[in-house]
Amino acid sequence: MTTFTAYTKTRGKAPAEALGQLLEDLDEAPTGVGVFEIEDGSGLYEVAAYFEEAPDEVTLALLAMSQEADPFIISELPETDWVAHVKRELTPVEAGRFFVYGSHDADKLPAGRIGLLIEAAMAFGTGHHGTTLGCLRAFDKLVEQGRLFENVADIGAGTAVLGMAAAHVTPNPVIASDIDQQAVDVSRANVVANGLEGRVICLEAAGFAHPDILKAAPFDLVFANILKKPLIGLAPDMKSYVQSGGIAILSGILNEQAEEVIGVYAQNGFNLVEHARIVEWSTLVLERS
Repeated sequence: MTTFTAYTKTRGKAPAEALGQLLEDLDEAPTGVGVFEIEDGSGLYEVAAYFEEAPDEVTLALLAMSQEADPFIISELPETDWVAHVKRELTPVEAGRFFVYGSHDADKLPAGRIGLLIEAAMAFGTGHHGTTLGCLRAFDKLVEQGRLFENVADIGAGTAVLGMAAAHVTPNPVIASDIDQQAVDVSRANVVANGLEGRVICLEAAGFAHPDILKAAPFDLVFANILKKPLIGLAPDMKSYVQSGGIAILSGILNEQAEEVIGVYAQNGFNLVEHARIVEWSTLVLERS
């Protein structure tokens, strides 16, 4: 089935949310509407809608004008078997001792590597994105250097690929939390598929705000592969829940945003150990002083 997309940008959160609501209230309502902040410091928001039939361009133009948004860009997407497409495009990813793969590539798992099975349908968090790959490489490097971690949390876990990686080399169960229940469900399915039941505990939580997370703190390693704004908001909690000498591995940060994040975490008692870049994305390794 052909899908139509309509995309625009607004200046500010309020008009973006208002435009999203107007789209949802259309008589010929879209099948989905998304409103997202563009994480580049510009204050711009993306508004996107998906339609099964070609949308009325005049109606969309009037809606955009009502919120002083850019004109909608309408595109037609042909029917695609996205899972098959992803399987063709996503080859296994190697990050030191870790090998991230889909079941269609199970025969490619090298001997002596730690396999992390993430199905192709779970595109974000498979290890191909520079943020996830950067975190895996940073963790592998720390382990290679002889760092030992016993109490680990993966905050904003997504598919739980980072939490599962840690579970293979740490003695105690790892906490993998996400603010989105669907992500938690995906994490639990991945944990089962990787035979790590009881080794990775999946929770729905905003940041550290869960009784089980607070009970397990302080941590000697925390992953947080999110975005700049929530990472900055988490800095005081990181100070509270990462033990002295503990490590925070942060990503989801554009290269030009890294210095701001480093500065905020420095104010909260973290020293920069490493700043790695993969294309436009930065991964930060910080140590709690």
